[in-house]
Amino acid sequence: MITSDEGDGDMQPLWLSDGPASAELWSRLRAEHVTSGLWPLLLDSRTPGEGEFRPWASGELFPESMSSPDAHDPAELLARWWQAYTRIDEDDDPLAADDRHAVTAPFGSAWPGTAPARTLAVDPDVMAAHYAQIFTAQRPLSRLGLVAARCGADALAAVGWDGPANYDNDTATYSAVIRGWEQRFGVRVVAVGSDTLHLSVAAPPASAQDALLVAAEHFAFCPDTIWQGARPHTLAAYAERIVDVNCWEFWWD
Repeated sequence: MITSDEGDGDMQPLWLSDGPASAELWSRLRAEHVTSGLWPLLLDSRTPGEGEFRPWASGELFPESMSSPDAHDPAELLARWWQAYTRIDEDDDPLAADDRHAVTAPFGSAWPGTAPARTLAVDPDVMAAHYAQIFTAQRPLSRLGLVAARCGADALAAVGWDGPANYDNDTATYSAVIRGWEQRFGVRVVAVGSDTLHLSVAAPPASAQDALLVAAEHFAFCPDTIWQGARPHTLAAYAERIVDVNCWEFWWD
């Protein structure tokens, strides 16, 4: 059991394995979540191979700082974040207004609203197990974490993960948005790094047009996905890259 650095030392939000975990173990424990109440997470360290396995083994977790996902409306959050990240600041912005609006074209600074739910083509838990195989193959040093939470989205706040802290210190806001994705796209929270998040997706957008609204949500959720992702750094290009892709991966600078 890992004790949080925060508070009086009586918060133990995470059980952490001593060594690397297999995808098969993750999948078995995810299936047992309905009876155990423990959501499994594949955990990546801040620096691969380092002994402290930060932030997990070092207890750099802040569960007491998080609110409840129940307290937040995901549509309102996304709209508010979008407005903040598309706002033009002529004094500090290195891009001209037209260039800044081109990043989020065809929407510019106008929030387009959330994407509609998609029909599931595959069982979300089957897709999550498949993605766990891919993730552990790419990151064989990942360990297993168990968090008492009713779903993967809630586990992020319950464990006190602060990966998006440069944008919002309350991870429950992100949990609220991911809850919506769980319902609309069959998303499952599979893995988490120090400042990265890795989701399986059972019902991704099937065309670039469908993907535009999803891409807008991703930009609001994690603008670095566009600003510091693959070139060109535009919403339209990113939308093309997520068509029929069964995983969404985010990184906050």
